[in-house]
Amino acid sequence: MSIAVNNFDNLGLGAMFSGTVASRVKAYRESAGYSIEDLAVTCGLANSEISAIEDGSDADPAKLRRIAAALQVPVSALLETEV
Repeated sequence: MSIAVNNFDNLGLGAMFSGTVASRVKAYRESAGYSIEDLAVTCGLANSEISAIEDGSDADPAKLRRIAAALQVPVSALLETEV
């Protein structure tokens, strides 16, 4: 089964889809069992870069692509959409 935005509710992950990009990154990171340090190492970013994304002060698309790849989710899963 592929994981797509449409499948979140089927997986019980609907709460992850709501909120801001920052809150989604944090929710996916925690769901994967990663600390900030683990995610930073996995995607090749600094701890401070992950923290800046999670606190909402940075939303660099290139960083979000790296984070999405490390968390094995589509970038669209991290981006805010209107429902």
